[in-house]
Amino acid sequence: MTRLVIALVLLTALLMVASIVAGPAPFHAVQAVSDLIAGRPTLEALVLAELRLPRAVLGAAVGFSLGLTGAALQGLMRNPLADPGVVGVSGAAALGAVLAFYFGLTSAFALALPLGGLAGAGLATAFLLTLARRGAGTATLILAGVALNSLSGALTALALNLAPSPYAALEVVFWLMGSLSDRSQLHVAVALPFMIVGWGLVLATARAMDALTLGEDTAASLGFSLRRVRLLVVGGAAAAVGASVAVAGAIGFVGLVVPHLMRPLVGHRPGRLLLVSGLAGAALTLGADILVRLIPTRPELKLGVVTALIGAPFFLLLLRRIRVEAE
Repeated sequence: MTRLVIALVLLTALLMVASIVAGPAPFHAVQAVSDLIAGRPTLEALVLAELRLPRAVLGAAVGFSLGLTGAALQGLMRNPLADPGVVGVSGAAALGAVLAFYFGLTSAFALALPLGGLAGAGLATAFLLTLARRGAGTATLILAGVALNSLSGALTALALNLAPSPYAALEVVFWLMGSLSDRSQLHVAVALPFMIVGWGLVLATARAMDALTLGEDTAASLGFSLRRVRLLVVGGAAAAVGASVAVAGAIGFVGLVVPHLMRPLVGHRPGRLLLVSGLAGAALTLGADILVRLIPTRPELKLGVVTALIGAPFFLLLLRRIRVEAE
């Protein structure tokens, strides 16, 4: 376990460095770092501080959020098909950002987009936490998440249908595809605190996740409060995923694919899987983001498109394996 964590940390660090260096234009990373440390206002130092470094940090943070929450939700619901979108927060965050586009707030100030996404995620979180506090079971939370996703998707489609111009609709569609391009230090400052809080809440449930493999009744008899576990997982997933969607758009399949790839490496222990899935999610997201910059297309491919192309075949293979095991 320790060796696996160290290996994933090193891989993520290497991919962050590669993310800083990778790009369509030549970039001298060593010189940029030297200029930045020395305080020299060169173009390369500015590019490093305002574009390359924030993109790498957000890539790792978004991937960690998706991988971690995917593993937590699969452990809580004991469902291998659960992913961060199942609680409905992703759709609500996307709706909040779309409304910021629709009402022209993005042209008024730069942070309208992530703040709109966080507002949508916050409302969805408040709704889900209210259900959890009232003793709603896991199945009820899943159904509530499905309802939130459906409503958010319908309202997003309505906003696109009523968009004042085709250019506004096109901008919304491109954002919904998910991307880390043109993100700045402001995006990091807005989203990262919410992600860190979400990580802490989810990681605090590691022991309870292991107990849940024995069943809810057994976990309760061991002293774990299922209500508290649901609150921590749902609240943590909402904070981390909501902030991720707010700054990067919808990036699918990372939270579904990564836990399945890592589960055999941790002996199928849900508690151990949390941190490992987070680190692997960070590595996968960084790798996919590097790939979109290396593929010679104009405009740049969207990150959500690449992760979907990677994740969709895996999802189909997973469904086939589940069907075979059921037979």
